[in-house]
Amino acid sequence: MASRTNLIGAALFLAALFHLSAAATTHVVGDGTGWRIPNGGAQFYTSWASSRSFAVGDTLLFNFINGAHDVAKVSKAGFDSCAAANPMGPIVTNSPARVSLNATGNHYFICAVPGHCDAGQKLSIVVGSAGTATPTSPNSSPVPGAGAPTGSTVPPPSSGETPSSASPLAVGLGVTAFMSIVSFFV
Repeated sequence: MASRTNLIGAALFLAALFHLSAAATTHVVGDGTGWRIPNGGAQFYTSWASSRSFAVGDTLLFNFINGAHDVAKVSKAGFDSCAAANPMGPIVTNSPARVSLNATGNHYFICAVPGHCDAGQKLSIVVGSAGTATPTSPNSSPVPGAGAPTGSTVPPPSSGETPSSASPLAVGLGVTAFMSIVSFFV
């Protein structure tokens, strides 16, 4: 009986772990365009962000040409004035750059290469709590403590956004069904 209880406990722990990892989304900034001076000016990244919901635990993936662009997390004032003089963390110069969204609220990113932000290479997003992602609105205030961008050698995904293949509710129902079957046969 004790081994059955241990097995069920371990399975529930693994199911909870799977559920948490399945709910996160990697957002490829700009989809196929990537992180560069957009043809549509600043409206390009505003439109891109407004069609997505961002949540704590998600990741932004910035794909750009090394040496031509970079990623700087900045304050609202830095975003509005395109100033990277006081970034909120190191400026990332290696692509792809991964940014973990670890705090709710507004987050601002610019390319610190002179003239690029002024030409529209800037992104503003709103991050909601895990499980309750918030649609992005371009007019909001910054939140301190958000994750700074970090360089990575992970190759970029092939599509613009790589969410889990199932919603958290569907994953939870699947795990519950699986656990019911396992406990029946044990």
